[in-house]
Amino acid sequence: MARINFIELPARYLGAARTFYSAVFGWELTNFGPSYSCTMTGNVDLGLQGDMSEAPRMPLPVVLVDDIEAAQTAVANAGGTISKPVFAFPGGRRFHFLDPNGLELAIMQTG
Repeated sequence: MARINFIELPARYLGAARTFYSAVFGWELTNFGPSYSCTMTGNVDLGLQGDMSEAPRMPLPVVLVDDIEAAQTAVANAGGTISKPVFAFPGGRRFHFLDPNGLELAIMQTG
C-alpha cells in the first residue's frame, strides 16, 4: 500500500533548522553528510535538505511504494510529468514528479 512516509523541507540554514525542530518538538535528527538531516522514526519522517541546488522549492511529500517502476509508469499514464528521474540515495531510490496542478511530489522505494 502506498502512503506518505516522508516530508522534505528546504533548509538554507541547516544547523538552525536542526536546532529549531529539536528544541520545539524534541526530534532527533540523523546527519547524512554535511547538507542533509532527517528523523528516522519509521512513521512520517522529516528531511532537511541544506544543499539549495538539491532542495525542493516547497515542502516535498514523499510517497513510499513497493514497486518504483510501476509507480513511475502509473504517474506517466495518469498525466503526471517526471521532474527528476529515478536516483539512488542512502536507503533506496526515488523520483520526483509534477501532478496536474504543478505540485511536486516524490515516490520512493526502500532497499
